[in-house]
Amino acid sequence: MSLRVDPPRSIESAARPRCLDRHSDGSIPADLLREQSTRIQLIYVLGAVLWTINLLMDHFLAPQGDRGPYRALIEILGMAVAAATACFVRFSSASDDTKIDIGVAFMIPNALGLALLNSWAPQSTTVRPLSSITVLILIFGMLAPSRPSKMLIAASVAASMDPLAVWIAHLRGLPVPSPISALLLFYPNYVCAVIAVVPARLVRRFGGQILEARALGGYELIQRLGEGGMGEVWLARHRLLARSAAIKLIRPDVFSDGRPDRLATALRRFEREARATAALTSPHTVRVFDFGVTDEGRFYYVMELLNGCDLESLVKTFGPLPAARALFLVRQVCRSLSEAHRMGLVHRDIKPTNVYVCRMGVQYDFVKVLDFGLVRHEYRADASTLSAEHIAMGTPAYMAPETILGREPDRRVDIYAVGCLLFFLLTGQPVFPSRNCMELLMQHLHDVPVPPSESAEQTVPKPVDDLVRACLEKDPACRPTSVDEVFQRATIDMSGEGWNEESARVWWETHLPDSRSWSDFIFEPGVGGNPESVWIVPTWRN
Repeated sequence: MSLRVDPPRSIESAARPRCLDRHSDGSIPADLLREQSTRIQLIYVLGAVLWTINLLMDHFLAPQGDRGPYRALIEILGMAVAAATACFVRFSSASDDTKIDIGVAFMIPNALGLALLNSWAPQSTTVRPLSSITVLILIFGMLAPSRPSKMLIAASVAASMDPLAVWIAHLRGLPVPSPISALLLFYPNYVCAVIAVVPARLVRRFGGQILEARALGGYELIQRLGEGGMGEVWLARHRLLARSAAIKLIRPDVFSDGRPDRLATALRRFEREARATAALTSPHTVRVFDFGVTDEGRFYYVMELLNGCDLESLVKTFGPLPAARALFLVRQVCRSLSEAHRMGLVHRDIKPTNVYVCRMGVQYDFVKVLDFGLVRHEYRADASTLSAEHIAMGTPAYMAPETILGREPDRRVDIYAVGCLLFFLLTGQPVFPSRNCMELLMQHLHDVPVPPSESAEQTVPKPVDDLVRACLEKDPACRPTSVDEVFQRATIDMSGEGWNEESARVWWETHLPDSRSWSDFIFEPGVGGNPESVWIVPTWRN
């Protein structure tokens, strides 16, 4: 697929997708649909001309005995139907899809007219020339295909007009072939009806690819990696820079109900995520290369592609992490959040699936914070309107009490989530392992969490216990005042049991050696419960 860069449109103009304005059906680009309806118009203009020529030739050139009022009436009706259809397609305000469907449907009365002309005069009961209906079906199939199912139905009915005309000739007392002979004479009609479906399927398939290819800059889409509640992620490669990337875009069915207010809200939220992430420069925040709005009204942004996995997948594969390694990772999370908080941004969805651990060049266990989809500015007057449909946004297992109560969130909700994250890394379990959402929220509001050292199978130093409990205080005022303070408290002397870049390098070279090629990786969307943030998952080998 070739792609081109389109400058981002404003969210106000993108609130109504252009595909709706242009009457696209979502599987073929609007301009291609418009070209198809134009071809339908030209086909019927040509049809009206041919019916007229046929009428004139019969009147002036046909022998007197072959003429008849009924034959002329059929030709006049055929000319009128073709002209009326051409005028409808040209001047009607109906959608291009409707025009195409009507144009294909009116192939049937034209086929009936041709069939009646073919059988109006006595014909051989054993040999007949190839019916002109086969040509009609193939013309529509190649030049203006409708949806494959509609094309098959219309073409099959049109193919049946010759047998119908033979039956009418039989009622008129003319000699006609037997049913078996008629089937043998007209089976090419049905073969062409099946063949006509092939271009329709190809047009629909390539149309969907063109939709993606046009809208997303200079990137070639390789494979869809996953999809979530409002977006999907694609593996992509820049055609000129040969750089791999991940492209996230809103799925088309987000727009399915056609409500402009909901479309505007979804697009505003997506733009906010892209702009907020693009403004952050911390090496521990996922980088955004580009973003914009497609011609079909979908917001997208292009992110760096990461070589690693999310923390939930890491813990589920290898078990809870040593305290030193857990602190090593959490400190990097704090670095990402520190910049965001200083810019007045709150992530609001810190959790293991939104924290990616990867290999970046010669650095190992390098953390990237993902999915700023719930990010918001502190103390913004219009922030509540952008999340009015989601009173408590976030993931229940990592949600701060004040968020559950619907209070105005600030940076301390991220500190609470960091405490939940550290607890999970140490124990392999959430702070409150309840499977019932309401019970889980009540536990966050009222229950005192047990220290990680009581749940972990490994030794957890007391300072780490204290840090987790401090971050998980119910009262935001009792938590650390900033993630910088969390960072300082996470810098603990482990008495020779620490984790550093050299420890990380040894671990990665043991479990994911440098000789491993891209073919050793599998694309596995959905690992860890958050398919939007799981991009490339190694095939781990212990």
